[in-house]
Amino acid sequence: MDLEGMRQKILPATLERVPVRGWTSAALKAGAVDAGYDAAMALNAFPGEMVELAEYFNACADRRMIEELERRGLATMKVRDRISTAVRVRLEQIAPRRAAYARLLAYLAMPHNVGIGLKCLYRTVDAMWYAAGDTSTDYNFYTKRALLAGVYSTTVLYWLNDNSEGFQDSWTFLDRRIADIMRFPQSLERARKFLQDLPFSVLQYRTRTKGKRPESRRV
Repeated sequence: MDLEGMRQKILPATLERVPVRGWTSAALKAGAVDAGYDAAMALNAFPGEMVELAEYFNACADRRMIEELERRGLATMKVRDRISTAVRVRLEQIAPRRAAYARLLAYLAMPHNVGIGLKCLYRTVDAMWYAAGDTSTDYNFYTKRALLAGVYSTTVLYWLNDNSEGFQDSWTFLDRRIADIMRFPQSLERARKFLQDLPFSVLQYRTRTKGKRPESRRV
């Protein structure tokens, strides 16, 4: 059985169901049927059900973002422009799934899912810095990711409610957020506080995966 092939078919089919059924096992089973499988096969593809599906979706989106950023030639840009481009590419790519993404964020915001939500957020901002060519180490490594996590999170919340043409208002908001971070020295203190609030498991993840490139996935 081609497990990865099955997962790649079930994921987009499930995302079509999520806006109505929510980030639920019912949506997953319906997605499996829509993809041409028996409903029970949903658990073969994603034994961890919606938590595993959330991680898989995030990994797929991260990989697609990196592939696109590699085509953009970020090396010729200033660092702030590299990061701005990374956030824009990520959101532009998942825009067709915006309703499903909103449901996913609501699911990850539930108290028992906060840990996995933070892991997904960390992996995304780490992938952005990876694509931007970051070579920092030690505390500076985590500070950059903490600051970007704040920028990305607030921009996503703005973007989810943005009805402007081409999400132009969101990109203006993003530029302001990046400018604020570069302007105020207290950004470093905010980063320290963010790191202190992160579960230890998130930092363990970085230790285990340092230097590894995200695996190839497609949505």
